[in-house]
Amino acid sequence: MRNLFGTLLIILFLTIYWFWLDYKEFQKTDIQFSDSELVLEIKKGWGVGHLAHYLQLKGKITSTTYLKILSKQYPELSKIKVGEYQLPSSIKPLALLALLTDGDVIQYSFQIVEGQNKWEIINHLLNQHPALNIELNESENKNNKLVFENQLMKKLGLTSNSIEGWLFPETYHYSKGDTAFSLIKRSVNKMQNILADEWVNREQGLPIKTPYEALILASIIEKETGVLPERERVSGVFIRRLQKNMRLQTDPTVIYGIGENFNGDITWKDLKTPTPYNTRIIKGLPPTPIASPSRASIYAALHPAHEEVLYFVADGSGGHHFSKTLKEHNRAVNRWLKKNK
Repeated sequence: MRNLFGTLLIILFLTIYWFWLDYKEFQKTDIQFSDSELVLEIKKGWGVGHLAHYLQLKGKITSTTYLKILSKQYPELSKIKVGEYQLPSSIKPLALLALLTDGDVIQYSFQIVEGQNKWEIINHLLNQHPALNIELNESENKNNKLVFENQLMKKLGLTSNSIEGWLFPETYHYSKGDTAFSLIKRSVNKMQNILADEWVNREQGLPIKTPYEALILASIIEKETGVLPERERVSGVFIRRLQKNMRLQTDPTVIYGIGENFNGDITWKDLKTPTPYNTRIIKGLPPTPIASPSRASIYAALHPAHEEVLYFVADGSGGHHFSKTLKEHNRAVNRWLKKNK
């Protein structure tokens, strides 16, 4: 009996020793990933046990036990974080846990470009960013931009008639599973803060009565010129026209009134067709912005150049020719038409 007990002790010792050696070997051995497996997604609710089971199913480890023990040995590495991770082609188990608890997830970028309108932005958001959680109900069509916009407006608490103009142009970074709403909220909050800052420091005596009117004018300035030094001059033209009760007569508003199906060719019929945005027909500002303005354009709307010019037209070199009188303006228009024949 004593010999049997001694034999069992030896077997137990050898088993534990073998287990210990195997565990040490596990720690030293790289987990190998192929090129198609270099992105690992840790899903909501996953712990080290879920990870170990996943790796075993993929044939990356032979048993789930050692990885679980490793997380117990190093408890600070036991709380892996949700998200997508870029993996190296080979990594030791302890380094893998460190990577997944550090939370350095893959970052995606979403860019809103100065002068883009809401249709362009929402189309891009819905159709080219599958890593974002759109949060539309299953019964709602993902391509229904109006439904999506209405949802955003309601969640954001915006009281304007459109989300147009509220999306600040910048590059926003996000990780897989982030909601479209969270990204849009960041953009709207930034626009609201910038608009508030610029409004406080505005020039006095302008025919712009509210920050929202400033946003509308800034969006028109944004669409009229991409030349930074011209923005205050363009603003000055529009401000003086508003003061004189003249129509703004700006083609970008006409185009916006046509809608997102505008084919790129504005016609005389378009210029004569009434819409709430056709400033060749209506007086004053259109009802909403027509694009996402930059901070420079918001500044220009509230700090117009002090000149006497009332007209401007493209000069054929990327900028504009500014005129005080209609006669001078017509000559500039004719020169532009000749250049473009």
